[in-house]
Amino acid sequence: MAAGKEIRGKIKSVENTKKITKAMEMVAASKMRKAQERMRSARPYSDKVRNIAANLGKANPEYTHAFMKTNDAKAAGFIVVTTDKGLCGGMNTNVLRAVTTKLREAQSAGLESHAVAIGNKGLGFLNRIGAKVVSHVTQLGDTPHLDKLIGPVKVLLDAYAEGKVSAVYLSYTRFINTMKQEPVVEQLLPLSAAKMQAESSASGTQHGWDYIYEPDAQTVIDDLLLRYVEALVYQAVAENMASEQSARMVAMKSATDNAGNVIGELKLVYNKTRQAAITKELSEIVAGAAAV
Repeated sequence: MAAGKEIRGKIKSVENTKKITKAMEMVAASKMRKAQERMRSARPYSDKVRNIAANLGKANPEYTHAFMKTNDAKAAGFIVVTTDKGLCGGMNTNVLRAVTTKLREAQSAGLESHAVAIGNKGLGFLNRIGAKVVSHVTQLGDTPHLDKLIGPVKVLLDAYAEGKVSAVYLSYTRFINTMKQEPVVEQLLPLSAAKMQAESSASGTQHGWDYIYEPDAQTVIDDLLLRYVEALVYQAVAENMASEQSARMVAMKSATDNAGNVIGELKLVYNKTRQAAITKELSEIVAGAAAV
């Protein structure tokens, strides 16, 4: 029964793995609800600041903020949002594949790439491919905090304002529903009044507003566009965290189901091996009795 003992050991091992994946699935399901609530609660602020920024950009054409100006710098910036932990299916792989495609396009255009990594997986990937990581932030936990994100992201924002970077791209995984998450690489800078107006119109706001500025329009627009960019980055991190927990829950459920299938197959093999051993012993007893 050496083979039977070995199979019993495999069954026990897979059962232990199944317990772990089931526990991780339940934890991810609990965190997923909180992450989705946090993501949805951040959307109204993001939508409102987008509407105001669009109206201000349209109402003040005489002043152009640095974020809305284009330049011919020979560098492009990338903000790569990934997870700190693995075991969430192909989520990180998909967004990093999209980033790789964009990096190759920038390289073929003769642009140097500067990257900001948010999350351990993205940081490790960028270091492996030899990309220039100007700043990074990891171990954000289950709740994103804007004060932790502002510092690393501000490096690229300041570089763009100084004309050292021609464009800044934001890559993350957009949450669609529990079963579907979509990798996104979108242009963050330069901002365009037409794009903000289009996004504002898409969100259902068709009317415009006239504003009274205090102390002056330039100061208000400077602060507002900075908050607008920060809101986009925070929303991207919140969407990524909701996608992470959803992807992890689905991946762990799939692993639990696969472990159950493996256990069933191993038990079938074990029973067949045990029955074959019993049949062999009976045959030997009968043959011995017949010989006597």
